[in-house]
Amino acid sequence: MNIRSAPDPLQKLALMGDANAREVAGDLPAAERATANQMKIGGRNIPLNIRGVLSCITEVSTPRGKKPVLKAMVTTACEMDCYYCPFRAGRTAMRRLTFKPDELASAFDTLVKAKLVDGIFISSGIIKGGVSAQDKIIDTVEIIRKKYRYAGYVHLKIMPGAQMAQVVRAMQLADRVSINLEGPTQQRLDALAPKKTLADDLLQRLVWVEDLRRAHDPASPEALKASSATQFVVGAVGDTDIEYMELTAKLYRQLKLKRAYYSAFHPINDTPFESLAATPALREFRLYQSSFLLRDYDWDVEELPFQQDGNLRLDADPKRVWADENLIDDPVDLATADRRQLMRVPGIGPKGAQAIIHARQQGNLTETSHLRKIGIAAPQQAAPYILLDGKRPPHQLSLFE
Repeated sequence: MNIRSAPDPLQKLALMGDANAREVAGDLPAAERATANQMKIGGRNIPLNIRGVLSCITEVSTPRGKKPVLKAMVTTACEMDCYYCPFRAGRTAMRRLTFKPDELASAFDTLVKAKLVDGIFISSGIIKGGVSAQDKIIDTVEIIRKKYRYAGYVHLKIMPGAQMAQVVRAMQLADRVSINLEGPTQQRLDALAPKKTLADDLLQRLVWVEDLRRAHDPASPEALKASSATQFVVGAVGDTDIEYMELTAKLYRQLKLKRAYYSAFHPINDTPFESLAATPALREFRLYQSSFLLRDYDWDVEELPFQQDGNLRLDADPKRVWADENLIDDPVDLATADRRQLMRVPGIGPKGAQAIIHARQQGNLTETSHLRKIGIAAPQQAAPYILLDGKRPPHQLSLFE
């Protein structure tokens, strides 16, 4: 008689592999994806039962610095039928694996003790509703925090439909919480995930997160300090860049969102979208560039150089496109410009703008070499758009201008 034993928690993680790879857990999405599946054993003597788990571990840039983080799911089973998703209900190509909270917590503790991870990101498919799924995520982290006394980085997904009390508990336990909005409007969300509502199931939870942060004294030991993030699926259903940026700007300014992630759509076999074309990675990159202009550079959505179809150009940095249209004939005088004006110049960011303001109090900035000395890494990028000592600095024209 052949008796097949159920896989232990580490085996389950190994079988799950990088199923969660396209979920972003930290602050540098591109670097995070590049390190997925590239964990190196080196000369370390790692037990064979642990080596299979390496594909679930990714180096992540967290608020606590770069860390190897375990990306895990409570279950890969799901009752939702999101058209793009590998975990959607009825997809036979997906192997369904489920952890009990103590199983996943124990597996994580084993990896912490082996010094392979120093952080965990937990998501889940949805079975018996979002409330039930959220309970299992929270139960897992409570065991990690209380039983195993882990005090390091934790990023938790908030499930669609999660209750207010669950959001509170998640914020008490985690450094970051996130909920995937997926689409920028209800129309786009309907085309991606027809069982979800943008306002009620998803956005409301991000509103709660910000309301809870504001309601607690940040100096109090009971303060809810977890940062918030969201993720969109880009390019599958006719969505436009201006739709993403309009919603992103509101999330940054009204809800103090820490990060918006943009995931270029990739077709997955055995889903309704399997025959759709993949979204160019460059579109994802341009969305990130524009998102940072809104979050860190004091830009307004109206300043972003959208084309008539509502999308950004793929062949050029949006900041450079704007500067070519607005600053070539009206350059920024570095001797008098304020911080906001300085940050509209290609090659000058928040730190560079502050460095210029400080340096000009000490003396004149008359040459591009002076900019390099104060920390402007690429003054040649700024040269066509600025005045130094009242004059345009010399610059080398691009072969493509």
